[in-house]
Amino acid sequence: MLAVCVSVDHTAAVGTALVTGVSRRSSIGFAVARRLLERGDQVVVQSWAPHDAEQPWGADDLAAVLAELGDPPHLRADLADPEAPARLVAAARDAVGPLTTLVAAHARSALGRLAEVTAAEVDLCFAVNARGSLLLTQAFAGRYEPAAGPGAVVLFTSGQHRGPMSRELPYAISKGAIQQMTLSLADELIDADITVNCLNTGPTDTGWADPAEQDVVARLMPRGRWNTAAEAAAVVAWLTGPDARSVTGQTIDAEGGFRRWG
Repeated sequence: MLAVCVSVDHTAAVGTALVTGVSRRSSIGFAVARRLLERGDQVVVQSWAPHDAEQPWGADDLAAVLAELGDPPHLRADLADPEAPARLVAAARDAVGPLTTLVAAHARSALGRLAEVTAAEVDLCFAVNARGSLLLTQAFAGRYEPAAGPGAVVLFTSGQHRGPMSRELPYAISKGAIQQMTLSLADELIDADITVNCLNTGPTDTGWADPAEQDVVARLMPRGRWNTAAEAAAVVAWLTGPDARSVTGQTIDAEGGFRRWG
């Protein structure tokens, strides 16, 4: 399922970007979209509010989300659908022209220790997180036009390569697959002048943690607080800007000195 509403001037932009996972004002995707818009990029945003509605934090007011970004072109797409990534990239290109940037900030979240894991939830997390990121990159690369400018892809992982996440196995292993695919995708695309990197933001306050977990994690951070979505967006802006063209195939651990779990 995908719906699009656009009205965009294609002129005078630094770059053209598709940013997924922009359904809540507290999200990393929202912060990334705002940062890229502020530097002059034309940005298309994707959301899938039904996922948020299933979670403890709930869905945000999507109209308000978009309004705070200046009402950029917006696409509703369920990335559990294997055909959604290609349709999403095609619609984004129609909205703003050839894309130079892909930021796959979407995620399906799921708790579950080993005894609680179900095949259905594992499959869904892999479909949205790992397969979705892979097929988005495939579609982006397939439609990339070098004349539009240097290409950049930023994927997201969650630190499971640095420490265990045994309470949320479906999520952790699917995000781990993203971290593992990054180097191979970067090698595949570097000759096309597309960089591919993966960002581990560490504990980031996007409104999902309860007060007890907020306190525990804050005490494991040297600054005494969680990382912010704006800080993650700053790293994305660097990775997709002119100063990071020599950086590809890397997992950037921007964790703010997180000391892991005690």
